[in-house]
Amino acid sequence: MRLEQVELKATNPLLNSYQQQGDVAAFFHYEQTQEAFEQRLNDLKNHPVRRQELADIIRDFMAPYGLSPKDEQHLKELEENAVAVVGGQQAGLLTGPLYSVHKAITVIVLANEQREKLGVPVVPVFWIAGEDHDIDEINHTFTSTLHKVNFGEKTKHKKQASYTVLDRVALTEWVKEIFASFGETAYTKELLASVLAEVEQTTTFTDFFVRLMHGLFKEYGLLMLDAADEKLRAYEAPYFERLIDHSEEIAKVVTAREAHLVELGYPMPIGATEDAANLFYTEDGARYLLVRKDGKFLNHAANVHFTVDEMKQQAAAGHFSNNVVTRPMMQDMVLPVLSFVGGPGELAYWSTLKEGFETLGMKVPVFTPRLNITMVTSHTQALLDDLQLTVKDALEGKVDDLRESFKAQVYDKEAQQTLETTKRLIEKQYAELHEHLIANDLHVNTLVDKNLNFHKSQLDFMMRKIEQEVLMKHDVAMRRFGDIERDLLPLGGFQERTYTPYPYLNDYGMTLVDDLLTLPYTIDGRHQIVYL
Repeated sequence: MRLEQVELKATNPLLNSYQQQGDVAAFFHYEQTQEAFEQRLNDLKNHPVRRQELADIIRDFMAPYGLSPKDEQHLKELEENAVAVVGGQQAGLLTGPLYSVHKAITVIVLANEQREKLGVPVVPVFWIAGEDHDIDEINHTFTSTLHKVNFGEKTKHKKQASYTVLDRVALTEWVKEIFASFGETAYTKELLASVLAEVEQTTTFTDFFVRLMHGLFKEYGLLMLDAADEKLRAYEAPYFERLIDHSEEIAKVVTAREAHLVELGYPMPIGATEDAANLFYTEDGARYLLVRKDGKFLNHAANVHFTVDEMKQQAAAGHFSNNVVTRPMMQDMVLPVLSFVGGPGELAYWSTLKEGFETLGMKVPVFTPRLNITMVTSHTQALLDDLQLTVKDALEGKVDDLRESFKAQVYDKEAQQTLETTKRLIEKQYAELHEHLIANDLHVNTLVDKNLNFHKSQLDFMMRKIEQEVLMKHDVAMRRFGDIERDLLPLGGFQERTYTPYPYLNDYGMTLVDDLLTLPYTIDGRHQIVYL
C-alpha cells in the first residue's frame, strides 16, 4: 500500500474558499491553523461537560459490541480532561458509502495528531445520526457494475433508523447478493462470514452500522454515540431547553447568514426560515419537524401544538431530536469538541451557524474538512499505465477526453464523409423538387418535407450503426475507459460517494483499514490516492 497526495482542480467553490481562507472563512470562529486548535483548547476550559455521566452513556451504548482496551482508555480520559474530535454520519448499510470510513479515519488521524501537538488527551468520537428518518437514503448500495441494490421496499412511514427493525433473513440474502457481485477472492469466504455473523445479531439499521464500524475501528478507540439513544436524549434534556428558549433568535440569525451566503454566490444549503423551530418532535420512532407560530410550536401532521412550557416538559420526556441547524449546537453542548470533521455538504450548512452558536454563548469548533481518499486497485493501475494516464488525470476527467480522441482515431471517416455527401445531395434534390412544386401550384410540400426528414433520419441511423460496429470491433480497447471510470469516478463522482468499503476489503483483505491508518496523511486539502 502506497500513498500519494495530489492537488486536484477545485470543483466546490465553498470548500475551496474555506481551505484558501477566502470569504467563507469569516463565517467561522477559528481558522485552520495549529494556533486555532490551541485557542480552541483554551476556550474549552470554560466549557461545562458532565463527564462521568457522558462517559457512562457511551460505555453503556458500546458495551454490547465489545469494548476494546483502547475504547476503555479513551472513556477513562473523557471522564477526566480529554477533548474530542468529532465526526458523524447516517447509519448506512455495509457502513454506507466509503466516506463514512474516511470520516472515521480523519477523526482518528486528527485526534492522534492533536494529542501529540497539544500534549493533552484527544479522543475520537463518531456521532451516528440514528434519528434520521429518510430510510430511502440508506437502504441500498451499488455493485461494482453500478447496479443499485435496494434492501426492502420503498418506505411509506418515516421512521428513525434506530427504530427501524431489519428482517435478518432478508438482510442475509441481500448481503449474499452484494458479495456475489464482488467476485471470489482469497478473502471472500472469511469476510462474508464475518458480516453474516453480525447480521445474525442485528436489530436495526443503526445496530448493523455500529456492528460493522466498531469491528473496523475498535482497536483505535473510536467512541460511538447514537443521537437516538434514549439515555443520551435524557442527558440532552437541559440542552434542548436552551434550544427551545433561543429558538426564535437562532432561526433569525441562521436565516440571515444563509441569505448572506447566497448573496456571495454560493448555493443555499438549508433553506432556513424564520419560523423554523429547528427541532423534530419524536413519537413511536417517527419524527415531525416543528415550526413556530403565535408563540407555539406546531406540526399539523402529528397534530401537536406546544407552548414553551409544554415543549420543556416534552424535552424532559425525551421527545425531541435535532435538525441540521441544531445538531452541531447539541454536539457542542454534549461534548468538549475540539474539532468537527465533515464533508463539503456539512461545511455548507455549518457556514450558516456562527451567530446561532453565539446566541447560546458558544463558538463553532474548528471545522476540519475530512480526507478525500481514492483507492486504486492493481487492475485499474494497469489500465491507466496502458493509456499513459495518472490517477490525477483520471480524477480530473481526462479519461473521457482520451476516449473521444480514441473514437475519432478509429472511426470510419470515409463512410461518414460518404453519408454526409449523400445527405447534402438529397437535400439539394428535395430543394429543387420544392421549387418545381411551388412553380406548378402543387400543394404537397408538407409531404415532401416529411419524406426528406425520413431519409435524413435513416442516414443518421446508418451512421450510428456504423459507429457501433467500429466500436464493437475495438471493444476491448474501449472497455478500458469504462472500467477506469467505474472504479475511480462511478456515476461521475469520487468512488467514496458510491461504493462501500467491502469490495475493497474483498480484494485487499481484512487488514485494509489497519493498513490505511498507517499511512502518513496530511490534512491539508490535498486528495489522498492510495495504491493497494
